[in-house]
Amino acid sequence: MTGSGLILIDKPDGMTSHDVVARVRKAAGTRKVGHAGTLDPMATGLLIVGVNSSTRLLTYIVGADKEYLATIRLGAASTTDDAEGELLPPATTEELDAVSGEAIATGILALTGEIEQVPSSVSAIKVDGKRAYARVRAGEQVELKARAVTVAEFELLETRRGEGFIDLDVRVVCSSGTYIRSLARDLGAALDVGGHLTALRRTRIGAFSVQDAHELTGLDAQAALIPAVEAATRLFERLDLTEQQAIDLTHGRRIHLADREGPGGEPVAAVAPSGALVGLVEFRGKEARTLVNFPTDEAVAPSEGSA
Repeated sequence: MTGSGLILIDKPDGMTSHDVVARVRKAAGTRKVGHAGTLDPMATGLLIVGVNSSTRLLTYIVGADKEYLATIRLGAASTTDDAEGELLPPATTEELDAVSGEAIATGILALTGEIEQVPSSVSAIKVDGKRAYARVRAGEQVELKARAVTVAEFELLETRRGEGFIDLDVRVVCSSGTYIRSLARDLGAALDVGGHLTALRRTRIGAFSVQDAHELTGLDAQAALIPAVEAATRLFERLDLTEQQAIDLTHGRRIHLADREGPGGEPVAAVAPSGALVGLVEFRGKEARTLVNFPTDEAVAPSEGSA
């Protein structure tokens, strides 16, 4: 069985995130596999998968900022805000010809920064305990409330004009919970020609890049594994423990650090002298308490080949 850690997967087009988890379970030889941040079947790119006890890290990864490359097609809206839905009545040639580069730039700028965004009606957001997309598929009318999101960067990379459409290749850096489909919809609406997403690739989640991701085909789960201690110290500040401190935290006791004081809030990765990840801790003054413990039977130092 594969040890504990994270595996970065470059998700192919046409697979659900759940499909990826099922494949990794088989490759890793364990049922304890989860992922951070769902990608739609049409989307490709970085999916972070947690194996064994490192599924406990996924909660802290989901909220990280994300980077995407996408193609927005202006000229028609769709029922799902992307290419998988039914296209609504298209804009006329005259309407598309009237969309200037300046207007596109202005529309993108208006969707940059801290904005209020209405998620797509076919999102995974729960409405009265049921996923919005499930309600839409059942024929229900779903209206979701706007929520505050941050679009840190919305960069136009290329514009291509064709018969009945304008394609925009864009790069977006945004907070967790931002829907790129909704950006496409809202940009098209602002330009009065409709818009939807035709391609989406996630290139980064927090400190993790798709450049380091692995293909699912022929996946060697053990070789691809980022050990728990390495994953945690990429995400958080590292605290090197003494042997006794490691024992105390493992048994749920608080530890006192006379030479250190923290305001609390951001977790810290606590590492044993062996190099194993003991857990994530939180500081309250000069005391640290455990937020998440990692089992010692999985916590092998990376130098020994697993974690």
